[in-house]
Amino acid sequence: MPLRDHFHPPLSNQKNWEGFHGLWPGLITVHLNQILPSRYEAEPSVHVGSEVEIDVATLESEDLSTSNLTPIGDPAFELSLPSLAVETDLVTESEYEVRIFDTRRNRRLVAAIEIVSPSNKDRPQSRQVFVAKCQAMLKKGVSVAIVDLVTVKDFNLYAELLELVGQSDPTFGTEPPGIYAAACRWIPRGRKHVLETWSFVLQIGRPLPTLPLWLAENFAVPLDLEATYEETCRALRIT
Repeated sequence: MPLRDHFHPPLSNQKNWEGFHGLWPGLITVHLNQILPSRYEAEPSVHVGSEVEIDVATLESEDLSTSNLTPIGDPAFELSLPSLAVETDLVTESEYEVRIFDTRRNRRLVAAIEIVSPSNKDRPQSRQVFVAKCQAMLKKGVSVAIVDLVTVKDFNLYAELLELVGQSDPTFGTEPPGIYAAACRWIPRGRKHVLETWSFVLQIGRPLPTLPLWLAENFAVPLDLEATYEETCRALRIT
């Protein structure tokens, strides 16, 4: 069955994209744990925005008055007005990912699958956070697969990742597509490091590709996006 558009009618009127994004990492994890060698294990990780919890009971039990506070530091110090005070929102993009660990190396993170959400592509700050996260993992020797099915935003985060090293992917031409899949790794070659990528343009109505998921320099397993995608659609009764 082909790739659907989860962000526009008619499907968006019937099913919420968040349900699909929430389940897909789990089923990718199930699939990977069936084929990974015993030393590796996959785990899903889903974070929807940022959550900060405050223990109200603890706050209420404390004396929050300022009358019993003792000044600290230079008594001559005078608190001035802030240089900037504006209303704003912190970047709270969602994360849908699968992480693969090497249990023989103290659960060292060796690979990550990043499923792009609309909030990852929403604002320049959000895109920068996502790209910086991928770059940081690559520098630590973690292979990264990026899967983007978001049709409501045309930004290509994989292309922006390549821009950081002054490169572009000839597979995409002059206009990087809005939906795509790519596997990336940064590996040593002699005294230098080489960024290697395997990229695919996704199309609504076409099957998804299989990406190489690199667990070591000379070892990869297939990341069958089509099989796990279809399993997720069946589980959610998406036709």
